[in-house]
Amino acid sequence: MHLYQAVVLAIIQGLTEFLPVSSTAHLILFPWLLGWPDGGLAFDVALHIGTLVAVFCYFLRDWVELALAGVGVHYPAQASVEEVQQNKRLFWYLVAGTIPAAILGFLFEKKFEDTFRKPLPIAGALILVALIMWWADARARHLRTLQQTTLGDSIYIGVAQAFALFPGVSRSGITITAGLFRNMTRETAARFSFLLSTPVIAGAAVKELPKIMKLHHAGALDIPTSTILIAIAVSGLVGYAVIALFLRYLQTRTLKLFVYYRILFGILIVSFWFLHGGHAR
Repeated sequence: MHLYQAVVLAIIQGLTEFLPVSSTAHLILFPWLLGWPDGGLAFDVALHIGTLVAVFCYFLRDWVELALAGVGVHYPAQASVEEVQQNKRLFWYLVAGTIPAAILGFLFEKKFEDTFRKPLPIAGALILVALIMWWADARARHLRTLQQTTLGDSIYIGVAQAFALFPGVSRSGITITAGLFRNMTRETAARFSFLLSTPVIAGAAVKELPKIMKLHHAGALDIPTSTILIAIAVSGLVGYAVIALFLRYLQTRTLKLFVYYRILFGILIVSFWFLHGGHAR
């Protein structure tokens, strides 16, 4: 893989990891459409490490406050008892919400990747989730804030996150949609989605790192280390900017733009697949 290809895919990862359009679908389909080589496991994990760093840095203050409150520390000192209790509840709600995706990922991740990493299933997921997203955005009352999150919300959204194992669904797309079905505001649904995704992305990275280290020591990586490091940095920087802009965007706008994009992209993939006789380039 050339450096420019790695940078383009890193930008795509940074853009699509947090927008509700499925980063997995784009990382699979863009090389397929352009006839580029598959970067392989090491490269995919590297790109996710970049966006993991982005979401962790963006929400660092939140995670510090939540984690300390979760273990019983009154932090920050000037916070009221009620605020600390809210943070404590939210921390454990996030822990509970992480469990469904962790269990499903441990049991079925390999099967999902082997079975559904193909253009037509991905295109179908892009379009189907777009329609569900449109329905949720249209019917939601957009009333509830992060402080009003309940354990039921967390479990509901956590179960939805487990479906992101299916390429094309989108972790942020399905969890934001689930949050809207719980009548959260769009910004609250996105913020909760990003917080909930942090431990899952971190867990996936930690799980795959030993495999990458083994490949590296065996000399089996065909991508230079410098290229991987540049890709991590690019995906992280782009991802950080996208989080900030997307949260601001949702304060005043709907998800229609992403609904239209998902449908059009899905149709493009189906058309391309049929025009090429059901084969990649």
